[in-house]
Amino acid sequence: MKERERLVVTGIFVVLLVGWLGFLVHRAPRFAGSLAGAIFGIAAAILMVVPLAYSIVKRIRPLRDRLTQHVHLRTLLAWHIYAGILGPLLALVHTGHRFDSPIGVALTAAMLIVVVSGFTGRYLLGYVGRELNEKKAMRASLEVELARARDELAREGVSLAHPWRWALVGSLLAAGGGTAPASLRVVRLAEAVADVEYAIRSHALFKAWFARWLRLHIVLSVVLYALLALHIGTEIYYGLRWLR
Repeated sequence: MKERERLVVTGIFVVLLVGWLGFLVHRAPRFAGSLAGAIFGIAAAILMVVPLAYSIVKRIRPLRDRLTQHVHLRTLLAWHIYAGILGPLLALVHTGHRFDSPIGVALTAAMLIVVVSGFTGRYLLGYVGRELNEKKAMRASLEVELARARDELAREGVSLAHPWRWALVGSLLAAGGGTAPASLRVVRLAEAVADVEYAIRSHALFKAWFARWLRLHIVLSVVLYALLALHIGTEIYYGLRWLR
């Protein structure tokens, strides 16, 4: 299910990113004010409010505990994702690729930025988290092997004061068809642990920086809803053309 969700959302995301460039080849100035355009706009506004409901439920514990008795939080997250990507797509259709109004341009820009930040945070951050867990598991396994190899050397009475010498001798023996000493395995395992440790630190640093995405995403969402309210209020104030 998660893989299918990823494919569907990614496909809609790509269509959305490419679709806004349609103004280069197509414009329908009257579509947004028509009945069909209004239907798309109203549907888009409703869908764009759904993610706000999820954010409220997630952060208010009594409400979350009561609601999750009937609907799993993962299901609410799925609604959040699908509504958050379908709403902007319908809103883009609603515009008819007419970006003359400053409010409309700002609303479209904020909408696209929120979608990009949400998509990036949902999937890229999740991917980094999985990679980080895999690297930690790999490090633990390598450290166990390294400890065993060191114990083996200790039983043989081999000193590890200068392991690079043993590595050099082992390399020469291996090149000559001889058997490499156990110290060579220790050195290689130590190098592998160091490489994995570096990868873990890099992933952890990236994850820490990327965690700031949530704050940015929330701020951008607030701006988006403010612009959406302003857009709806302006349309009502100046009259709904499709009712005339």
